[in-house]
Amino acid sequence: MNFKLTSTYTPTGDQPEAISSLVRSIRDDNSRHVTLLGVTGSGKTFTMANVINELNRPTLVLSHNKTLAGQLYNEFKTFFPENAVEFFVSYYDYYQPEAYLPQSDTYIEKDLAINEEIEKLRLSTASTLLSGRRDVVVVSSVSCLYGIGNPSDFHENTIDIKVGQLFGRQRFLQKMTTALYSRDELDFKPGTFKVKGDTIDIHPAYSDTIYRVVFNGERIEGIFITDPRTSIRKESLESFTLYPASNFVTSPERLHNAIEEIQDDLFDRIEYFNSIGKSIEAGRLKSRVEYDLEMIKEVGYCSGIENYSRYFDGRSAGSRPFCLLDYFPDDYLMIIDESHVTVPQIRAMYGGDYARKVNLVDYGFRLPSAMDNRPLKFDEFERLQGQTVYASATPADFELAKSEGVVVEQIIRPTGLLDPVIEVKPTENQIDDILDRIRDAESYGDSVLITTLTKRMAEELTKYLTRMDVKCRYIHSDVTTIDRLKLLDEFRDGVFNVLIGVNLLREGLDLPQVALVIIMDADKEGFLRSHRSLTQTVGRAARNLHGRVIMYADTITDSMRVTIDETLRRRNIQERYNREHGITPRQIKGAVSKALFPDAKAKDNTDAIVEYDLSYSLPQRQAKVAEPTASYSATAPLTEQQLHEEIEKYKNLMTEAAKKLDFAKAAEYRDKMYEFQSKL
Repeated sequence: MNFKLTSTYTPTGDQPEAISSLVRSIRDDNSRHVTLLGVTGSGKTFTMANVINELNRPTLVLSHNKTLAGQLYNEFKTFFPENAVEFFVSYYDYYQPEAYLPQSDTYIEKDLAINEEIEKLRLSTASTLLSGRRDVVVVSSVSCLYGIGNPSDFHENTIDIKVGQLFGRQRFLQKMTTALYSRDELDFKPGTFKVKGDTIDIHPAYSDTIYRVVFNGERIEGIFITDPRTSIRKESLESFTLYPASNFVTSPERLHNAIEEIQDDLFDRIEYFNSIGKSIEAGRLKSRVEYDLEMIKEVGYCSGIENYSRYFDGRSAGSRPFCLLDYFPDDYLMIIDESHVTVPQIRAMYGGDYARKVNLVDYGFRLPSAMDNRPLKFDEFERLQGQTVYASATPADFELAKSEGVVVEQIIRPTGLLDPVIEVKPTENQIDDILDRIRDAESYGDSVLITTLTKRMAEELTKYLTRMDVKCRYIHSDVTTIDRLKLLDEFRDGVFNVLIGVNLLREGLDLPQVALVIIMDADKEGFLRSHRSLTQTVGRAARNLHGRVIMYADTITDSMRVTIDETLRRRNIQERYNREHGITPRQIKGAVSKALFPDAKAKDNTDAIVEYDLSYSLPQRQAKVAEPTASYSATAPLTEQQLHEEIEKYKNLMTEAAKKLDFAKAAEYRDKMYEFQSKL
């Protein structure tokens, strides 16, 4: 099946040229790497959708965090309602990795909560990719570069049946068990089946559809889709493919071989520790691994089984793990969103994982095989890349070098909005001048963003402006998730009109009411004042008709000069285009929230906020899911039972929010849960 793009909008501005240039570079010129330089609000996501539609290839869209991945997923589902749009992110609602701190002799147990809904989506992704479909878009975070099962094993444990086929009931049950399905007559959840005589009901691990297989002796008599509530047959099928209930599936023979290899490596490692006088580490490792082996033999699973994945995959020591990229065909397309952030994140993943695990191995908590349960190294990632489009408003040197000059610009906004005017002012008396600029903005009902270099500066400036009767707040990394999201909502709602921060005013923060961005200490060269950081910060004023930026500096640094010149170049192009086409810039109405609204429906069959369409009314903000926490007096602290009740309440709320793919809200509830846990 081919892709079929569904949209009430057509490419405008320089989107048509960007789409044709990208398609030509990838399909006709066979370029391995292409960069899409698209300014904020220019409709990069819509351009990506059109490119996917034209190329008609399986596509992986990589994002640097769960929330933005969820937003992209909703957008692509809107664009391709008749095609397979899949979602692949980490399935943990919260995750505390196993670690050992030798300085304080502290061992930290792994603590996690798996989101079953996301696990189902991950399995759906693998199943769809191995089904042979070509009309597949997978939206993923960088978790797709972590190890999952061998795709060959996954494919070998797929069960294909059709009506009239000779396929004994007992053999079918055995194959389902090997594919990690379990029999459960009471809790009929994903990954289970029920048996009643010659009838088997199956709840696939990756779907909400219930299938019924009816046998007549050794022959399959019928295959049906049934209603999950009434069990009444809804549809008859001629054939059916059942995919495994886990990405980590293996054969009994490989399981047996793996146990033998683990035992051999355990013996060698104990000998090594004893030879260097580390008897404590030797004893610790012996007891831990032997316990794990007993669990694997008895139930086929143990806590931390991923640390033995190399044995089950049949890989040699030091070899890379299988990952989602192995499930794609050779000609797949990769799109890296916000590449200037995502690529460095990919590059850093292996180092962070190695630094944590090396202590576990050196101190006898894990076998060396644990080091092979890891994300891809960057060179391994590069070898698995398909043809790649790097999408960013500020592509880094890496992407530009890889693209070898193939850079497609998308500068025109469908709304006609221009890049903001930038003014440089001296730092002398800057606080008084900032106060005057804020007063001017207040008189027009506009909002202001101020970015500082340090947290302390943000806090002190907030205190001073508050004394001057300015409605302002500060936001930085020490502000909890709950308070951060509450601050942004209040800022959008006009509760206060000045937001002061450090480095949280860049990617993904779209606030159309912001008419003025103030950058303090703009001439202090460094990461926060590099030309990419400055350009991203300047972009926060690009969604307002009167957007402008003030940089306070005593000298013009190279980074400032690049930012100013590039912003002026883009603005001139945008102004010329507007004149030639008779376009009057339109102010964006409303506040574009980054929270997901998976259950809400906007007009024109749109259920997500799409970057290119900035005029339609937004879905109504959902009511608060959480009940207000009961207030207790300072003299009556919560009892242990009350604390446990609050912890359970917020854990349930967190799980429910994550099921709806509202990860920002889930993070709120997680932080609240941690707050009550800390009081136990």
